[in-house]
Amino acid sequence: METPAIPAPEARSAVPASLRGLLPVLVALPALALFQWLMSDAPFASYLLSVVGVNIILAVSLNIVNGMTGQFSIGHAGFMAVGAYISGVLSLNLKDVALSFLPVAVSDQVFFVVALLVGGLAAALCGFLVGLPSLRLRGDYLAIVTLGFGEIIRVVVQNTDAFGRALGLSGIPQTSSPAMVYFWVFLTVLVARRITGSSHGRSLWAIREDEVAAEAMGVDTTGYKVRAFVISSFFAGVAGALFAHFVPIINPGSFTFVKSMEIVVMVVLGGLGSTTGAIVAATFLTLLPEGLRSLFTVLGAEGSLAQKVDQIRMPVYGLLLVVLMLARPQGLFGTKELWDVLPRWIPRKRRGLA
Repeated sequence: METPAIPAPEARSAVPASLRGLLPVLVALPALALFQWLMSDAPFASYLLSVVGVNIILAVSLNIVNGMTGQFSIGHAGFMAVGAYISGVLSLNLKDVALSFLPVAVSDQVFFVVALLVGGLAAALCGFLVGLPSLRLRGDYLAIVTLGFGEIIRVVVQNTDAFGRALGLSGIPQTSSPAMVYFWVFLTVLVARRITGSSHGRSLWAIREDEVAAEAMGVDTTGYKVRAFVISSFFAGVAGALFAHFVPIINPGSFTFVKSMEIVVMVVLGGLGSTTGAIVAATFLTLLPEGLRSLFTVLGAEGSLAQKVDQIRMPVYGLLLVVLMLARPQGLFGTKELWDVLPRWIPRKRRGLA
């Protein structure tokens, strides 16, 4: 009879328990301030990196539902649209309002944060209303419901005067910045990682592996799935609100089914359940069109480069997925994180895992 292994005592952390939750934020703020200073004289790089950040938020938040919980949502662009339009309309109405006891720049940022939160909460409410009935079902029903939701949002926006109809909303205050975008990227990744390591996350993984067995063990499968869906929808709404505040105009064409599928491709390419995989895939696929434009320029291609990239982008995405499914069906990282696939000779503590 084998003697059970005695677990090693946990190493004591040098960080006090009261600061352990705030420490990542305290470390991130100076880094974001430096990042904003470096990007101050590079408008195109700021715009491109902001788009990358928004796509990272979308991919990581969708990974909570599609990766950790094992559900299949293909309407993420609908929640992004809710956040974008609600926050955009709110910012337009508050454009001429200022807090008298604060400087104008600070007052604008306060209203911007309020618009982000309102947009995220509106998307979370929609996620709750959509998820509560549909998540009681199994199989592909969630995919059908979320697809229908995304199309309903698009049609409503196209036929509502308050949202600018098909022409979209313009004149939204451009109060976003790369630092703000990546602060929300940081919060999204932090929440996803905290969920993964919590009892809530273990319940989500149990639902993903075998929902019937999880329910038999007493896991409230519907409740956990709805909570995951609401959290994912909230961050999708925040991503849409951020997007609305650094682009000149938002219109229904920015939130179509194609956008939802782009986000799904990012999650599948990185690996269902891998947060760092979603980050790497979102960054790669967002920068890919710019790489193709540079390639066309080097090759001396004639005609509109933007048109050529738009025509070739989706076939390239499809080809990448086909090759990935044949070579590595679980995605680049599978369910592992970046530090789990680092070479074995790198000490574990240096990977961020004590």
